[in-house]
Amino acid sequence: MKAVGFLRCAELSEPDALLDLELPEPVPGPGDLLVAVEAVGMNPLDTKVRRLQPPAEGQARVLGWDVAGTVLATGPAVDGFQPGDRVWYAGALHRAGAASERHVVDHRLVSRRPASWDAAQCAALPLTAITAWELLFDRLGVTATSTGALLVTGAAGGVGSMLIQLARALTGLTVVATASRPETRDWASGLGAHHVIDHHEDLLAAWQALGLGEAPWVASLTATDRHAPALSALMAPQGRLALIDDPQQLDIRLFKRKSISLHWEYMFTRSLFDTTDVARQGAILAEVAALAEAGRLRSTLHTRGGPITANAMRAAQACLERGEAIGKIVLAGF
Repeated sequence: MKAVGFLRCAELSEPDALLDLELPEPVPGPGDLLVAVEAVGMNPLDTKVRRLQPPAEGQARVLGWDVAGTVLATGPAVDGFQPGDRVWYAGALHRAGAASERHVVDHRLVSRRPASWDAAQCAALPLTAITAWELLFDRLGVTATSTGALLVTGAAGGVGSMLIQLARALTGLTVVATASRPETRDWASGLGAHHVIDHHEDLLAAWQALGLGEAPWVASLTATDRHAPALSALMAPQGRLALIDDPQQLDIRLFKRKSISLHWEYMFTRSLFDTTDVARQGAILAEVAALAEAGRLRSTLHTRGGPITANAMRAAQACLERGEAIGKIVLAGF
């Protein structure tokens, strides 16, 4: 079957950084679904895996952890799915990615996708929707009755695009997004942010100019180390800070005086450790699909990047590495 991946870690400038591959057909395990892949969303994760996680000697590593497809077969231990079901999921990092014609996935991570959206619209959401949901409700502890303001830094990317929408759809929070370019500011506003401020300017001064008081909740999605002094100053005592990026150095002492708690969000934790609540990810996607069908969420698809080929993936990853992506880039078809 056709697939896209790599045989060694390399920079995009190297010709073998991404390759069109022919691989054996995957075989589903007892609890797996065999899925015909229709579309794959691109994430910064794909670039990190390509650069930093070499495949086993003599083997290929397939990328892609945002999937829309159709179930072809089910393992004997699978409940709730049957061939022909149109599904979406983010998969598991310790297994092969889904930039391949067919893919196997643990059924507990899967739900049926929104019927009114096409495959590319669906493939834009799973990884970022789960990340945003877990960050907002599991890590920050926001509830439907929570009040106050939520600051989302780097809000025009995939996760931020979902955080804005989920906070608006399911809470009464005032959502403040950060974005620096006219097009990203417009994107964040269009998704429902009450206010948009520029994170390349004085973040503390911009926050204070809004007159919202101190922030009980902050979702730091990028440059946490650079923003940390401003965040510690603008946050409320006993506030909660959640982050998803990989700061090289982060002085957490900045948050001690206010007893601010720090929370990591990594959506692959449940599948990596096969936690007792791993099926929660499939349930989250089912709730997101229902919100989408009700018109309360929109797809974060911004760019249809072409078919699932090495060249198309190279262009998408280059955009991600330059920091120019808005919403999500999706590849569809072979």
